[in-house]
Amino acid sequence: MMKHPIAVLAGTPVDTQMGVDFLTGAGLPGIAFPLSADPREQTAFQISSAAEKQARALAVLKQAMGQGCEKAFVYCNSLSASVDFPCLARETGMKIVTPLDVYRDLAPRYERLAFIAANAQGLAGIERVLLAANPALDTLSAAALPAVLAIERGEDPDLLVEHYHLAELADWFAACGMEALLLGCTHFPYFKDALARRTSLPLIDPAQEMLDRL
Repeated sequence: MMKHPIAVLAGTPVDTQMGVDFLTGAGLPGIAFPLSADPREQTAFQISSAAEKQARALAVLKQAMGQGCEKAFVYCNSLSASVDFPCLARETGMKIVTPLDVYRDLAPRYERLAFIAANAQGLAGIERVLLAANPALDTLSAAALPAVLAIERGEDPDLLVEHYHLAELADWFAACGMEALLLGCTHFPYFKDALARRTSLPLIDPAQEMLDRL
């Protein structure tokens, strides 16, 4: 058993708790540190100045260190894309794992990849990392903040997939030649099984590879 708890950073209390639950399922202790109260506040945070974002994230990491955390698990794609966590890792001495670490290794495995995220800030960050790792990669993407809000409300995953036409979106990606669909928001595993039953396009969830990096 890991001696020190792991700080789980994410955009809202809901996806932060998802990250804690994921670690708990793997036998690892996690402490939740949400940076925003809800998805809309998180989106506003992401479009604030770089200095504001770095200062807020640094304050949270220092709070986590004060509670004995030596590692951080950033369970949020758009947060990972909007904050310079490698810089904060150097500044704090913490080991910080984000979904973007996984995407750097994942990109060279594909020629055509689709991805969905909570908002355009998340899409831009994911695209930047994917193309830096594989400049020849062809991508298609979509933002789906209403689906995130539905997850926060606890809507049934099957009804959510139907209401927001996520299976049709996945099938469009497939018809355009995409090899897989990356779930580029840590809320989205909530409906992964429901979507997988409705599309033949492979779905990618980075959480397990993130766990391996801890």
